[in-house]
Amino acid sequence: MPTILHRRWPHLVAELRETMRLALPLVFGQLSTIGMNVIDVLLAGHMDAHTLAAVALGTSVWVLAIVTAIGVMMALPPSVAQLAGSGRREAIGPLFQQALWLALGLGLALGLGLRFGGAPLVAHLGIDPVLVPDVTAFLHAIAYGAPALTFNFALRGLGEGFGLTRPTLYFSLVGLVLLGPIGYVLMYGAFGLPRLGAQGSGIATALVMWIQVIAFAIYVARRRHYRELALFAHLHPPNAHVLGELLRIGVPMGITVLAEAGLFVAVALAIGTLGTDVVAGHQVAINVSSVAFMVPLGLAMATTVRVGHAVGRGDAHGIRDAGIVGIGLTVCAQVVSSGLMLGLPRQIASLYTDDAVVIAFAAQLLVLAGIFQLSDGIQVAANGALRGLKDTRVPMVITLFAYWGIGMPVGWWLAFPQGLGARGMWIGLIAGLTVAAVLLSRRFWKLARIPALA
Repeated sequence: MPTILHRRWPHLVAELRETMRLALPLVFGQLSTIGMNVIDVLLAGHMDAHTLAAVALGTSVWVLAIVTAIGVMMALPPSVAQLAGSGRREAIGPLFQQALWLALGLGLALGLGLRFGGAPLVAHLGIDPVLVPDVTAFLHAIAYGAPALTFNFALRGLGEGFGLTRPTLYFSLVGLVLLGPIGYVLMYGAFGLPRLGAQGSGIATALVMWIQVIAFAIYVARRRHYRELALFAHLHPPNAHVLGELLRIGVPMGITVLAEAGLFVAVALAIGTLGTDVVAGHQVAINVSSVAFMVPLGLAMATTVRVGHAVGRGDAHGIRDAGIVGIGLTVCAQVVSSGLMLGLPRQIASLYTDDAVVIAFAAQLLVLAGIFQLSDGIQVAANGALRGLKDTRVPMVITLFAYWGIGMPVGWWLAFPQGLGARGMWIGLIAGLTVAAVLLSRRFWKLARIPALA
């Protein structure tokens, strides 16, 4: 193995440079995107614990729409990357148009689902009845942003697959900058507008997402980097074969990310039966974890592109190098985030709220979040490498088993029969993520034929 590493070292260094070039805008773009959720939570948290809990629960349901959109639209970056890697750039424009048709249908379906199904879901899950009206108002408002969300992922997938990752950063920052003032005006009431609380948070987020996607579309239509792709030279109607291929790749990925996000949402809803202060503390801890998760997620997106380019070139060594570098960078990033959560839990929690009880709950959970940082990072990095290979069905099975066969049963048993409450649910998260990390990594090494360590 040392001889192999010595021979591949120059290639690994080159891969590291290229991965970082792609990943840094994606990481900061993802941080900016999750920063919108942080702003919502900060605005709600400094209003009162009731509003924080309502926004937390509403966001938990909204996350189901987000991850469904992310998963299905994730079919585009590896498809574009493999076309670009093989030199078939003329096929990218028609593919992108089919992705827009997919985004339209998916966005409308998710919006209608939230508008008419979100509130009944919340009402029948044993949530504190005092919170239900505000959670419902939040979901009804944010549902109008679902089509903007899916169109945004289509535009991002085009650029990321082609190796143009900076636009993701640019338009994520647009949303981050706008949401604070717009959210404050609508939530707290200003300029003669009423104080809307949780509903104002949903309205502000939907409005900002539409501003983002319109600006992004104008950028793509005018920017010279996209001109050679002839994105709109001919308007193509929906093509059942191409849409079917995108869905063949995207639906398993959608189920995969939904399985993980669904686990976190189920944990949030289960914790929602334990009282407002516990819900608020959980929301603070999960928000911090979500911020940290954006770093490995951005690295995983870059790894998908690098593996996809190598597949397009027919470069087996390039596939292996991209996977090694992506997973290695992720481990380094997660060691840092884990150290911060384990070392400064109360200080981090106090940034979100002044409520001493909420801070105490959040600090306990942040310690557990610090423990699962490494496994969470490795599983998303391995999944990113597998997406570059367009390997989606087996990872779907692995994640369903890890999260719902291991994580949820363990968490529920510890939380309720064993009486550990929220901490038990979080220990279940650790178990599920660890199993996923081991099995997904093993899957990538097997497909990429990485030589066993000597």
